[in-house]
Amino acid sequence: MRTQVAIIGGGPAGLLLAQLLGRANIATAVIERQSRHYVQKRIRAGVLEWGTVETLRKAAVGKRMDAEGLIHEGCYLAAQNRRFRVDFKKSSGKQVMIYGQTEVTKDLYEALEQTSAEVIDEASAVELHDVVTEKPFVTYQKFGVEHRIDCDFIAGCDGFHGISRQMIPLEQRKEFERVYPFGWLGVLSETPPASHELVYANHARGFALASMRNPKLSRYYIQVSLEDKAEDWSDDAFWDELRCRLPTEVSEDLITGPAIEKSIAPLRSFVCETMRWGNLFLCGDAAHIVPPTGAKGLNLAVSDVHYLFEALKLHYAAHDDHLLDQYSATALARVWKAIRFSWWMTTLLHRFPQQTEFEQRIQESEIDYIATSQAAQSMMAENYTGLPL
Repeated sequence: MRTQVAIIGGGPAGLLLAQLLGRANIATAVIERQSRHYVQKRIRAGVLEWGTVETLRKAAVGKRMDAEGLIHEGCYLAAQNRRFRVDFKKSSGKQVMIYGQTEVTKDLYEALEQTSAEVIDEASAVELHDVVTEKPFVTYQKFGVEHRIDCDFIAGCDGFHGISRQMIPLEQRKEFERVYPFGWLGVLSETPPASHELVYANHARGFALASMRNPKLSRYYIQVSLEDKAEDWSDDAFWDELRCRLPTEVSEDLITGPAIEKSIAPLRSFVCETMRWGNLFLCGDAAHIVPPTGAKGLNLAVSDVHYLFEALKLHYAAHDDHLLDQYSATALARVWKAIRFSWWMTTLLHRFPQQTEFEQRIQESEIDYIATSQAAQSMMAENYTGLPL
C-alpha cells in the first residue's frame, strides 16, 4: 500500500491529523494497535481551549460539539473554605468548551468514515523503517498477515508508551521529566454537577476538583497517595472526602450516586526534545505529558496537529519545507509554556509529602493574591483558555 502520510496511533491526535489532511486532499493511513471500541471507551479530559474548538470546526467535526458542549467563561479557585471566580471572558476575551475527549474521538471516527482515509485498527507488531530517508515505510501485522505501507512522512501519534519516540536515537533526543508524588482518584457519576463551572480546591488534606461532562454527568477528583488503589475507595468514602475538601457552598449542593467509572491516574510532566527525526514527526503524548491540573493534554496534541498539518499542506501545495523544518521548535515553544502553567497549577493546589504549615500558608496566600489581582487573573485566564497557535 502507498500513501502520503502514515499516522501511527488512532487517538484524537492521529484522527484529527488524518481528517485535516484528507480535507486538503493529502492521502493518509492511520494504524492503531487497539480496537475502535477500546479507543472510544477511554475516559479522558473534557476542557477544550478555544483554539481547539476552532480547529475542530475547521476539520468539520464541530457540529455535535457546538450542539452539546458547554461554554464556560470562567472557573473557581478555592482555599480555606472560600471560593472565588476567575472570569476568563473579562480577563482574556476567551472562553473554553466542556466536551469530553471521548466524544471528540467518536466525532472524528464518524467523520473519517465518510472519507477515503484508511483507518487500520487492531494492528500488531507495528514497526517504522528508514525514517531518516526519503522513502520511509511502516510494517504491521493483522490476522497473522504482515502488511507494508510506503509513505512520504510518518506522524507518531501513538502516546507516551508508543514506538515512535523510541525510533529517535537516545543521543539525538533529550528527555525532561518531573514525576509528582501523588495521583488523582477520579469518579464519573450520572449526577448533576455540584457547580455550573469547574471548582479547583486547595485543602490541607489535599487537592479536589469538581468538574462535569454534561448537565447530567459529573466528574470529580481528589488527590490520593500513589500507594492507593481505586478499589480501596468505596463510593461513600470518596464522597465524604470530596465534601471535606470542597468549600461548603459547593459541597452542600453535591448530589452523589454510584460511580460508573473509578480510576487513579499518576501525575507527571514530560517533554522530549526533539519532536522530529528525519521524516518522523511526533505529536501529542508521544512527545510530551502534562499533569491534568491545567487541562492541557488534549489541547497540546491539537496544537501539534495544527502545526504539522500546516507544514505538510505547504509542502504538498508549494514544495516549501520551511514549516516542516521549524515544526519541532515551533511546537516545543508552546509545549514548554503549557508545561509551566500545568506545573504552576499543580504546585499551587496540591498537598506535597512533608509539606509544612508554612508552605500551606504560602499556597493559600498566593490563591488569595489571585483573588484580589486582576493581573494575576489575566495570566491564569490567558493560559487556561489557550495561548495563540
